[in-house]
Amino acid sequence: METERPKIGFFKRLSLVWFRLMGAILQLWIRPTVLPAPFEDLELDPDKPICYVIDWYETTSLAILDKVCETLGLPRPRWPMQTEGVSEPRSYLAMRRKTGMIIRRPEVRRHSETLKRFVENVCEDRVDDIQLVPVTILIGRAPDKETGLAKIFFTESWEIGGRFWRFLNSIVNGRNTMVQFSDPISLATMAEEGLGPSRTLRKVSRILRVHFQRQRAAAIGPDLSHRRTVVEQVLRSPSVSTAIEDHARKEKVSRDKAAEAARAHAYEIAANYSYGLVRIVSFLLTWFWNRIYDGVEVRHFRSFKKQAPDYELIYVPCHRSHIDYLLLSYILYHRGFVPPHIAAGLNLNLPILGRVLRKGGAFFLRRSFRSNKLYSAVFHEYIAKIMSNGTAIEYFIEGTRSRTGRLLQPKGGMLSMTVRSYLRTRSRPVMFQPIYIGYEKLAEGKSYIAELSGEKKKKETWGDLLRARRVLKQQFGKVHVSFSEPIFLDDLLDRHDPNWRDSSLDSEEKPSWLTPLVNELGLGIMTGINLATHVNGINLLAVVLLTTRKLALGREELIDQLALYLDLVDQAAYSDRLTRTQRTPEQIIDYGIEMGVIEALENPLGDIIAVKSDQSILLTYFRNNIAHLAAVPSLVTSCFLNTDHMRIRDVRRIALAVYPFLKAELFLPWDYEGFLATVDGCIDWLLKHDLLLQSEDETILRKPEGGTREDLQLRVMGHALLQTFERYYIVVAVLAKNGSGVLSRGELERLCILTAQRISQLNEFAAPEFYDRHQIRQFINLLVETSILRIEDDKLEFNSVLQQINEDSKLVLSEEIRYNILRVAPQVIAEAPL
Repeated sequence: METERPKIGFFKRLSLVWFRLMGAILQLWIRPTVLPAPFEDLELDPDKPICYVIDWYETTSLAILDKVCETLGLPRPRWPMQTEGVSEPRSYLAMRRKTGMIIRRPEVRRHSETLKRFVENVCEDRVDDIQLVPVTILIGRAPDKETGLAKIFFTESWEIGGRFWRFLNSIVNGRNTMVQFSDPISLATMAEEGLGPSRTLRKVSRILRVHFQRQRAAAIGPDLSHRRTVVEQVLRSPSVSTAIEDHARKEKVSRDKAAEAARAHAYEIAANYSYGLVRIVSFLLTWFWNRIYDGVEVRHFRSFKKQAPDYELIYVPCHRSHIDYLLLSYILYHRGFVPPHIAAGLNLNLPILGRVLRKGGAFFLRRSFRSNKLYSAVFHEYIAKIMSNGTAIEYFIEGTRSRTGRLLQPKGGMLSMTVRSYLRTRSRPVMFQPIYIGYEKLAEGKSYIAELSGEKKKKETWGDLLRARRVLKQQFGKVHVSFSEPIFLDDLLDRHDPNWRDSSLDSEEKPSWLTPLVNELGLGIMTGINLATHVNGINLLAVVLLTTRKLALGREELIDQLALYLDLVDQAAYSDRLTRTQRTPEQIIDYGIEMGVIEALENPLGDIIAVKSDQSILLTYFRNNIAHLAAVPSLVTSCFLNTDHMRIRDVRRIALAVYPFLKAELFLPWDYEGFLATVDGCIDWLLKHDLLLQSEDETILRKPEGGTREDLQLRVMGHALLQTFERYYIVVAVLAKNGSGVLSRGELERLCILTAQRISQLNEFAAPEFYDRHQIRQFINLLVETSILRIEDDKLEFNSVLQQINEDSKLVLSEEIRYNILRVAPQVIAEAPL
C-alpha cells in the first residue's frame, strides 16, 4: 500500500524532520515485529482517512509507529489528516497522556479531544467516515524473540514507566519490540446506531479502553494483585466464610483456628505469578528446546489468536508428558500471549521447585477433596476469583499423563468448577481451547515402559529432576502442536438451559443439567483434540509394523503400506484440521532408523525393516496416538480376515454394532448417520486401491486373491485394531462361559483382566493396554448402558444381542484366536488375584 504525502507547512516540516531524525537513530537498535502476519489480514480501506490510536502517548512509541508505517507504505501518524471539510494537524491520537516536566503523572481526562472532534464530524455528516486503527506497541515483548537475561528486567508491564525508563527499555529491548495493528473501527458504522455524538463518543472510548486492556493482558498477562491480596479476597468471600463457620462447628474449634486452616489451604493452592521469572524461564527454555528438539511446529494458531481476545480462555490440551505445560506456555508467550495459570498436582509441590512453579503460574490441587468441605470451598472460590480477573487457565481433564498414547476418559471436576464459577461471576464469555500435542519420541519413555510392564508409578522427587539431565544428551525429533476448533460455553448453556442468563447460582447449588453439560463438554474436548491430530512418521511406522507377526516387513512392502496410509490420511474426511508429515515413505523409513526405533536388516533378497527389540512396547504408544484414524479402515478390512466375501449390508451392520464401543474408547466424532457415510467412503477408497473387489450387482465385496500385494495390504490394515476387538471378545467369552446371572460386575472385570493378561503372555503381545483395567471396565459399563447387560440382584444378566456379537466375532477373529480365548477364559474364581 503506497500513500501520497499531503501538503505540509514549513514549521510542520521542521517538526517532521526532527522526528524522522529521531526515528533514524532509534532504528539503529530497534527491530519491531509487526502483527498481524501477513499484514494483508488487516482489513484497512485505503480510500478512507486513517487515524492511529495508541494507548499511552510516548515519544519513543510514536517514533516506532512512524517508522513502521513508512516501511509498510501507510499514512504516517505525524502527517496531517486532510479530508473534505476537516483538517487535523496529525493522524494519531492517544487515549492517555502523562503531564509534568520532572514528576509526570497521568492526565485526568474523560476522553481524547481529538477523538471527540472526529466523532462529532462523522455524526454531523461533515466527514463520511474515519477509520480508527488501534495500535499496541510493546517494547521488550516480541513473539519468538528472547535473547538475553539482561533484557528481561527492562520489559513491558502494567506499570507505564517514565521517559528515562522508556529510553533504557528501548536500548536494551529494542530488538524485542512488538507492534500490533488491530482491525479498524469505522466511526460511520458507530454513528449509524443513532446514539448522537456524546453517547457515541463514550461508547467508542469504552471500546478502545477495553481493547487496549485486553491486548496488554493477552501479551503480558492480566493486572494481577499480589498473591496475599488474592488470598484475602478468597477468605472474605461469602462461600468461604460460611465454610469456615461450618468447619469450626463440625470440628469443635474456634473460628480463628478454622480461618487459619482455610488460609493454609489458600496458600497451598494459590499461584504467585512473576513476570520476571517467566522471562528468565523463557530464555532458558529457548536453549532447552534447541538442544533436544529439531523444531516445534504449531498449526491453526491464527484462527485461535483472532478469537481469543474476546473470551476468558481455558486451555485443555491432551496430556502426554511433563513437557506439555512447559511447551504450551512457551508457545503462547512467544506468540504474544501470557502463559496461563496451570492446575498442577500437589505431588509436584516439591521444596524449591514448588515455589518456582508457582511463580510460573502453577496452582496446586489435591487428587481428591470431595470430603474436605473447607478445602473445596477455598478451591472453588480461588478458581472463580482468577477467572473474574481475566486470567487464562490451563488444565488436563484426563487427570494424569496417558501411558498408552490414547486419550483417557475425561474427568469432570475442573470442568464443573469452571462452569459454576462462570455462572457466578459471568465476567467474560468462556472459550475452551482443545489442543493436540504430538511427540516423535518421549522424554519419559523408559518410565512409561516400566509402568506399562507392571511396575507401580513412582512418586515425583528431586532425584527425577536431576536424572532428567540425561535428556540433554538425546534428540527427540519434532513436536507438533495443533489448535482445534474452540468450544464456547455460552452455546452449551443455551442448549442445556435456555434461561440460564435469567437465573443465579450460588456456590452450593447444582442444577440438574450441570452433569449432562459437563459430560458433553468433556467428550467434546477429547473429540476436538483428536480432530486436530498431526500424523508423524513414527506414528505410521508403528501402525504398520506392529501389526506384523515378527514386527518386520520387507523394505518395499513397507514403502507400499506407508504410501497407502499417507493417501488414506489425505483422502479421509475426518477433519479439516488433520495434518500429516510431508516426508515420503522412503524418508520416513530413514527417519525411523535415525531416531533409533527401527533397524534395517540386510538380506540377499532385499532389506528387512524391523522394530528394534527395546522399542516394541513404546511404539504401541505412538500407534495409539492415531488409533482413531485407523479405526474405520481397520474395522472394514478386518471383516475380510477370515472370509473371502461379505455383503455390504453385513459390513455396515457389524460396523454399527461395534461403533458405540469404538466411539467411547477412541472419541470418534460421528453420529450413526455420519459413521455409516464414513464407512461407505472407506469402502469406496478400498475399491479404488483394489484392496476390495465388488460384484456386478454392487452388493457383495470380495477380498483380493491370496498372496498378492493387495492381499498383504488388506491384512496389515485389518490387524491395526485387532487387539481391541480381541479384548471385546474376551468379555463376551467370559460371560458366555459362566452364564447369565452368575457374575457380578466386579467378578467379570477381574476375570477379564486375568484372561487378557494370560492371552498377552501366551502370544507375546507388545501392547500392555490390552489388559488395561480402565478399558475393560469401560466396555462392561457400555454393555450395561446399552442394555445388553442388565443387573439383577447384583448379578449380570445378558440377552440374545450378546449371542449375535459372539456370532459376528467369527468373521473378525480367527478360529485359533477364539479357541485360545475360550480355552483360557476362566469360570468364576472366589478371590481372583490381580
